[in-house]
Parts: sequence; structure tokens; C-alpha cells
Amino acid sequence: MFKWLSLLAGFIYIVLGIVVIIYKFFVIVLEPTVAYALGALLIAYGVFRIARAVMSIKNND
Repeated sequence: MFKWLSLLAGFIYIVLGIVVIIYKFFVIVLEPTVAYALGALLIAYGVFRIARAVMSIKNND
């Protein structure tokens, strides 16, 4: 169950990163440079979580 939840969390991080880049808002209004950096970091972390969850799911099957 935790692996599937981790997969879902990865997708949520990716969506949050895209929203931060588009709206330049994350709790406060962000400068464009900060918004792009934070958005890219959130997307990268989402991809990392998805990759780790997929590897874990494949190893158990």
C-alpha cells in the first residue's frame, strides 16, 4: 500500500511543481526565477519518488 501511495505522492509533487511554475505562487507570490527553481525542484523530486516506487513495486513482484 505504501508503494502505491508513494507513486501517487510523486504525481502530486509533479503537478504542484507545474502549478508553481505557471502561477508563480507557493504560499506567497514568488519572483519568476524562484518560481522556476522551486517548480523544477518539485518536479525532480516527484520523478524521483515515482522512479523509486516503480523499482520497489517491480522488485516485490
